[in-house]
Amino acid sequence: MTELSPSETAARVVDQRRHQRVRAELLGRYMLSDRREYPCQTVDMSPGGVRVTCAVLGAVGERVVLYLEQIGRLEGVIARHPPHGFAMRLNATPRKREKIASQLMWLANRENLGLPEGRTHERLVPVNPGVQLRLDGGRMIPARVIDISMSGVALATATTPPIGTAVMVGSTPGRVVRYFEGGIGAQFMLPISPDRFHEGITL
Repeated sequence: MTELSPSETAARVVDQRRHQRVRAELLGRYMLSDRREYPCQTVDMSPGGVRVTCAVLGAVGERVVLYLEQIGRLEGVIARHPPHGFAMRLNATPRKREKIASQLMWLANRENLGLPEGRTHERLVPVNPGVQLRLDGGRMIPARVIDISMSGVALATATTPPIGTAVMVGSTPGRVVRYFEGGIGAQFMLPISPDRFHEGITL
């Protein structure tokens, strides 16, 4: 076995610390390789892996796309089958792992420090932000996506339909839930699939 240098040993200790598991009960959805989606809840999590409680286990080694409230979209493979679910090994860049570590630290400290929950879902800005907003009756309004989450979208638009108005954001149904200067916020009728939730998304 090759002996590690002091710097390599220190790096490994830091990495292990980063991958310490945190108990976290987060609701989510996951998609297996057959593209079917199921609900789940996390048991514990680290920047390198996550354990979930779920009804459909999938096979060890199977690819999984997971979306968790307050964490966002994750990808990985099923590593093992603990009781009532599976443990997933995450495939993530070092930058993504650092972000997960920060999110987990915030979640672990939130209750003790009395911090507000903030937004439920991670948000991103699509590469192609232009979209048509269709109101009841077929009226079309041009809009620009400011940012988007699995549950809703912020749109820059000159028109402000009443709160509660049903709209089609592109081909995605939703309803107007808030106003802000220069635009509106719309909530989707159903969350966007984790497999579609990336910067190349088209509504």
